[in-house]
Amino acid sequence: MGRILAIDFGTKRTGIAVTDELQIIASGLTTVNTKDLISFLKEYTNKEAVDLFVIGEPKQMDNTASQSETYIKEFIVKLEKAIPNVGIQRVDERFTSKMAFQTMIDSGLKKKQRQNKALIDEISATLILQNYLYSK
Repeated sequence: MGRILAIDFGTKRTGIAVTDELQIIASGLTTVNTKDLISFLKEYTNKEAVDLFVIGEPKQMDNTASQSETYIKEFIVKLEKAIPNVGIQRVDERFTSKMAFQTMIDSGLKKKQRQNKALIDEISATLILQNYLYSK
């Protein structure tokens, strides 16, 4: 059984989270510059078995797509061409950034550490992955 890899896509940075081989535990992996994302994912999938990409789907409060959805759809087209043997599932990502920030506060991180946007992106990807695992 391969891992499930979650992507919190951003135009500058993208948070990545991954499950263990049994697809039980979601853990933050890293944050990648978005311009390097496809090459990072190719390299990762060459080293590790990945069964599924879970990609956050940003929505407005009225359930319409957010502005960043255009960029995400472009990325998905590139991803499907680059790594065609791994499926893609979308997951609603509303509130994950706020939840990530709250998680940082709850875990006792200092104000300076909470300003680390890369860490917020990684935690957001982990929350997206946890939501997917709970819904399975």
